[in-house]
Amino acid sequence: MKRKQKPLPLLKELIVEKCGSEGFSIARHEGKVVFMAFAAPGDVVDVQLTKKKNQYMEGKVVHYHQLSENRIDPKCEHFGVCGGCKWQHLPYLAQAEFKQQQVKDHLERIGKVDCSNILPIIGAPDEYYYRNKLEYTFSNKAWLTDFSREIDFNDRNMNALGFHIPGLFDRVLNINQCHLQPSPSNEIRLSVKQFADNHAFTYFDIRKQEGFLRNLIVRMSITGELMVIVVFYHENIENRELLLNHLLTSFPQITSLMYVINAKPNDSISDQEVILFSGKDHMMEKMEDLYFKVGPKSFYQTNHKQSYELYKVAREMAALTGTERVYDLYTGTGTIANFVARQAKEVIGIEYVEPAIEDARINSEINGITNTQFFAGDMVKVLDDQFVDTYGKPDVIITDPPRAGMHPKVVELLSRIEAQRIVYVSCNSATQARDVQLLLEKYDVAAIQPVDMFPQTHHVENVILLTLKKL
Repeated sequence: MKRKQKPLPLLKELIVEKCGSEGFSIARHEGKVVFMAFAAPGDVVDVQLTKKKNQYMEGKVVHYHQLSENRIDPKCEHFGVCGGCKWQHLPYLAQAEFKQQQVKDHLERIGKVDCSNILPIIGAPDEYYYRNKLEYTFSNKAWLTDFSREIDFNDRNMNALGFHIPGLFDRVLNINQCHLQPSPSNEIRLSVKQFADNHAFTYFDIRKQEGFLRNLIVRMSITGELMVIVVFYHENIENRELLLNHLLTSFPQITSLMYVINAKPNDSISDQEVILFSGKDHMMEKMEDLYFKVGPKSFYQTNHKQSYELYKVAREMAALTGTERVYDLYTGTGTIANFVARQAKEVIGIEYVEPAIEDARINSEINGITNTQFFAGDMVKVLDDQFVDTYGKPDVIITDPPRAGMHPKVVELLSRIEAQRIVYVSCNSATQARDVQLLLEKYDVAAIQPVDMFPQTHHVENVILLTLKKL
């Protein structure tokens, strides 16, 4: 017989001290840290614990005794349920300060890095409507925010088109208005849902793996182009064409309309065929005088204005004079590689995803850049001593790995290569700090520059310049 677990306690009148990593706020109870979401420093709250460990606890705020003077009214009606913008209740200047402190804490605590030279965070000019890409999910299991036992579910439309509820893979919140992507993103989503409901199209059921409509992706570029991708679970030519033609008629500004038939258990389309229905099979992005081709599967930074600031920081830290060989690790579609190529003698980019490398080569060709080379494959397998012997030792290494950071073998090789400068761009300062600590035997931390790419969230980019120690 399974032993009944003892209910976790309710902690009363905790004083919220600060904001921490992953968007959580922090209070303390009997010497232990208590993490919670949607609270602000200065709030006095009751917290119902949901997890209790030896070193920390997690919980949910169930009552506010006193609201912080730092609070503001969230802009979005879905705040607190959607989970996508956990810091909307904080003024933007406070958000930026917390992000700066988060980077500093990670580097000092994990990396044992002296942060006396950390530069002020580069804040975003747009607090809202800064994303150039959003992906919405169809589900026949809408999350009900006005639930009551009196609801007759037989008469209720349980279809949803929006975002997943945090921690629940099969529940989606219907979004009325999202403030992250400019018009016509909201209009497209609402129009698609209305059309689908009017025509009784079935929404995807992820548990039963059935239904017609699966995902809706909206991408837009700085050049004014608009890409819409509709993902279906199975083919139904008549209904598919009805919906896609409706989109063309209702939104003539769409320059690329595509669709995918994805019958896999998961939503990823990276291994699926994207079929062009109307318009071009790509968009064009522009940065300075450079153009970048962005296909339906291409990665491109979602905040265009701030990605430009980020790349400028990386280029400045690289301090190129035109004589250097540069390695650009985790190059993606070669955006950084092509961005710095004109200031370097040669740039060599390495990336795991083959289609991304194809895009990188095309982007060099589009811009008349002839001093780049790109290689696809697992970084650990591609970047080795033989690769360096074949293509030459780099003077500068730029690395922009995924959130998990660099593989220890890659860090070890960078230490052996002894490039004069390493520019480390990261979307996760915790794993960045771990990697940097391993390089401190050979390198000094010369500069630290946080960049805010995602207002209203806890996410922050950080760039570190490492310079080879002089013997």
